Amino acid sequence: MSPLSGVLTEAWGLYRRFASHFLLISFAIYVITAILVALLSLAGAVGAILGAIIGFAATYVVQASLIKAVQDVRDGRVDLDLSETVRAAVPFILPVIGAAILAGIGIAIGFVLLIVPGLILLTFWCLIIPFIVLAGSGVFEAFGNSMRTVRGHAWRVFGTYVLVFLILIAFTIVLGIVLALLPQFLRSFVNNVVAGTLIAPFLALVATLIYYRLTAAQAGQPYTPTGPVGAPVLEPPYPTSPADSSGPPPANFTTPGPAATDTPAPGSTMPYPAQPGPGEPGPATPPDQGPGAPPPPPSAP
Repeated sequence: MSPLSGVLTEAWGLYRRFASHFLLISFAIYVITAILVALLSLAGAVGAILGAIIGFAATYVVQASLIKAVQDVRDGRVDLDLSETVRAAVPFILPVIGAAILAGIGIAIGFVLLIVPGLILLTFWCLIIPFIVLAGSGVFEAFGNSMRTVRGHAWRVFGTYVLVFLILIAFTIVLGIVLALLPQFLRSFVNNVVAGTLIAPFLALVATLIYYRLTAAQAGQPYTPTGPVGAPVLEPPYPTSPADSSGPPPANFTTPGPAATDTPAPGSTMPYPAQPGPGEPGPATPPDQGPGAPPPPPSAP
């Protein structure tokens, strides 16, 4: 069975189960960003440029925060609130933005050439952000880790994202119909906030679950889905298998098997005490067993 079997079903189940937590994170960031962009747009061209930069950075703040949120709920409960989740994601924002810019340039060049190279890079680089946020990989290290992890599962990954893309197209069409009665300026604002709020958590769930499933498959370990509250889960890097372990055992290592005892095994003989060499004193003789000791008392009948 493919490690990606049922990934969209699991993503949807987690989306519904923790919808309030995920939607709060994405809604808060998108609303704050939309307000800042709207205010900066009043300052002319410079404000518009600053607003575009803030909007670009906010996209990856949302992604990193939601990926952290998915990692948080893997034990079946929410341990980090909104502010704690964002704070946990902040150290990874700049590496994520840098990696996204590099990946965007490479994928754009691939699409300009023959489209197919762009799709290939888009597939093999889909785990760059999860590797940075969850595994702490560097920017360039994340590219290599993503390619090695996706290798062997590329068609499954590509097919999964095609399905996600089709779902998003259908959702966008429905949302556009619902918002058609609003004025143009209000429609654009509401569409950006609502679409971003509802779509971003699902995309983060899909990317994060693909990361966990493929890293588990690469390590030869079973994937542990999110279970009931307090369920234990394995986090990459997974423990190595016994066949991969080498070197001296740790100090507290105990070899399996029965404990050693002084009782000889059947058929074995106890070694005789070593005989004293010349000039060495012999073993001590108890005082009641010397040559002049009285005979032992007769035993009772």
